[in-house]
Amino acid sequence: MHYIAKTITSPHNDEVKALARLVQHSRDRRKEGVMVLEGIHLAESCLQAGGALPRLYLNEAAADKPEVRALLARLPADSVVVTLPEAVMAKATALASAGELLALSPRPRPRAPDASAARVLLEDIQDPGNLGTILRCAAAAGVWDVFLSKGCVDVFSPKVLRAGMGAHFALRIHEHADLEAELRGFAGRKLVTHLEGSSSLYGHDLCGAVAFVFGNEGAGVGDALLALADARIRIPMPGHAESLNVAMAATVCLFERVRQLEG
Repeated sequence: MHYIAKTITSPHNDEVKALARLVQHSRDRRKEGVMVLEGIHLAESCLQAGGALPRLYLNEAAADKPEVRALLARLPADSVVVTLPEAVMAKATALASAGELLALSPRPRPRAPDASAARVLLEDIQDPGNLGTILRCAAAAGVWDVFLSKGCVDVFSPKVLRAGMGAHFALRIHEHADLEAELRGFAGRKLVTHLEGSSSLYGHDLCGAVAFVFGNEGAGVGDALLALADARIRIPMPGHAESLNVAMAATVCLFERVRQLEG
């Protein structure tokens, strides 16, 4: 064993209570400068991307799983691994049942965007599942810069991290961005999705530098961003649905770009 090992057995322990607060409240995570990674996959993704796991909480019931042991073997010597009984682990997690582990990792610092590349701008996305899915889609489509308005749900919340499935560690994520300023300063094409868009997504050249703007689940893209768009695009829907979920719309747009690049 090359890491620092601890054991906590009481659900009333102050550290367990603090961990539960980190899982539940973005204010506490921001104050501590951390994100909470639930499960082996996210912890592995963090390590593969060169991230740190200074503190890890291990479900005692999962300690002998080969994949858990392999992950622990990769931890640096100054990492602290706290083993918890499954019942105590369940007190901290937001999941219906306790997973193998919870890990704390420093909240990533913003990296400079690629000014000549495609990017995604998100205005006031509220649903964690939607946001995580959009991030996962952007990473899969090779669009590395994602800008989020101040009104978006916490991008590093456990729910968004789970939905992103490791995408956070591949992307350059820009929180609390001034989306109007970003669009004004962007030299490429600016495309905003709109139910009453004047042109079809499939009629646009999506190769090269293009900014895709997606809006709030209920309100859509605001007037200020609409005014800065080069085009308001619609996704043709010959069926009976009134609209697409924002994550689905983002997927269609980003993978139409992939199709054009591959074609």
